[in-house]
Amino acid sequence: MPEIEARELECFLVLSEELHFGRTAERLYLSQSRVSQLLRALEQRVGARLVERTSRRVRLTPLGASLRDELEPAYAAVLGAVDRARAAARGVGGVLRVGFLGVLDEELMGFVAAFERAHPGSEVHTVEVPLADPFGAVRDGDLDAAIVLAPVRERGLATGPVFNEAPLSLAVAAGHPLADRPSVDAEQLAGHPLVRIAGPAPRYWREAQSPGVTPGGRLIPSGPAVTTIQEALALVAVGRGAMLLCVPTARVQARGDIAFVPVTGLPRSALTLVWRRERTTATLRAFAAALTGGPDAAGAGERGLPLLAGPGCG
Repeated sequence: MPEIEARELECFLVLSEELHFGRTAERLYLSQSRVSQLLRALEQRVGARLVERTSRRVRLTPLGASLRDELEPAYAAVLGAVDRARAAARGVGGVLRVGFLGVLDEELMGFVAAFERAHPGSEVHTVEVPLADPFGAVRDGDLDAAIVLAPVRERGLATGPVFNEAPLSLAVAAGHPLADRPSVDAEQLAGHPLVRIAGPAPRYWREAQSPGVTPGGRLIPSGPAVTTIQEALALVAVGRGAMLLCVPTARVQARGDIAFVPVTGLPRSALTLVWRRERTTATLRAFAAALTGGPDAAGAGERGLPLLAGPGCG
């Protein structure tokens, strides 16, 4: 029998989480036909059906569920063993690829420089991740970690402590009815469309950044869906919708055709570091500690200064 390919196992595990061929394809950056092909190949090697698929639903067979339960820890252990060996060989150091949402500001760049000074031989490469897919590059292994907006409830992903909490502001066109208000209560968002975030970002995360109802249950209309922050701001400027941003980000994004109005009555925005649980390394642990002023912070982030400007916090 031909050897089982790691991609087949990965595809099966992702499908067992999503129970949806389209979302599985999006997470793996494959076509749906390729996902089906990989699943069929694995089923042929096993000699039985692992997934039942109808026009309405996808579910694991009893054998598929059993295989998933046995395979998940074994697969994670293999990846973790490789990463731990690599980390042990080099300690804290090497290249750490970190994603971010929004824009890099001076404080974040200063933090990165301080971290690298504290750990000679370490090098942080920062890469912008799309608003519509904050976790994809981490899941695929293209990035070691990403600084994203909370909340994060992703299976298989670990998170560091929440940091950089900040109040929210509402970005509206300069001529918007709310533009001249000293502040806006969350209930006043009812009736004013908010720009939405496109997929494959998970629904709970998209709704946290762009809620569909006020705290009191009043409907907030849906504006156009966007994939990047700059795309959203362009739509805000021409009156196609409003957007929630944290106050530090609003300062970074200041422009004449957009007004940023403080918002009350909503939870504060916050950031967290996310990475694949089975790929934890000494360098990642040190970086996560530094973000929250831990023992490896070397002074960076200890003053509560804004480290990153993103769609909700900066």
